[in-house]
Amino acid sequence: MKNYSKLAAGACLLAGLLTSAAAAARDHEDALALGDSVVFGFITQAGYEYLNPNNFIGYPEYLNVFDDLDFANAACPGETTGSFLSSTAPDNGCRGFRSTAPLHVAYQATQLDFARDFLRHHRNARLVTISLGANDLFLLENSCASAPDPAQCIGQGLPGALQTIATNMATALADLRATGFGGVIVVVNYYSLDYSDAAGTGVTEYLNQALTAPASAFGAVVADVFTAFKNAASTPAAGGKTCNAGLLNASPQNQFACDVHPSQSGQRLIARTVAKAFAAGRD
Repeated sequence: MKNYSKLAAGACLLAGLLTSAAAAARDHEDALALGDSVVFGFITQAGYEYLNPNNFIGYPEYLNVFDDLDFANAACPGETTGSFLSSTAPDNGCRGFRSTAPLHVAYQATQLDFARDFLRHHRNARLVTISLGANDLFLLENSCASAPDPAQCIGQGLPGALQTIATNMATALADLRATGFGGVIVVVNYYSLDYSDAAGTGVTEYLNQALTAPASAFGAVVADVFTAFKNAASTPAAGGKTCNAGLLNASPQNQFACDVHPSQSGQRLIARTVAKAFAAGRD
């Protein structure tokens, strides 16, 4: 997501054409999806596909079918917990993406600002889903890339990053409830890229603990995607590898390797997991 300048002119034109139609469509939406590239349905190195957000199908689109929910998907690829709250906080590519390609819904301020406005004007809203935090750790990883010992650098920076994630998530949940929204909030946790990698999986577990820690204080429930993917990848053929289970997009450079984003089967599994959490939250 580093260079979209060749797409900028076409993206601006398309964004203008889509804005009025998107605004009309949102009048009857009763669910809101918030988050990063996983929620957006991002595909790496998709070229001119970025000019039309309908090319990117995230789990909210499947929930439209599973639970008869009409979603506004406000997710932005590269969003951090900080940039979700503030237009000046570091992100991992969200602002760059937004400057050259349209999101599923159009807005100018922060994703939180859009969410608050949406909930104040959609009193019939039944569900909000939110998944953030992975990009915070990607920023940490990037900042440590040139360190003499990157692993040590990440280890030293991890506790502070996790505390920031927990604090920012608490702020986000508090602000969502402050709109008067009394429906179900589902905090969606993350899957491990490789459950056979104990160290990497452990970091994912720490991330999940941080982002879900404030959930109960604000009446939110957790969609345990971590466990759902773990179970799906536990077959002998997959051997705990999420990629080998077909749950991640293939790498453009090597079709037998994967990037970090869910495939369509992965998105459907996330949707089923969120649907279960939504049902539990209504009980």
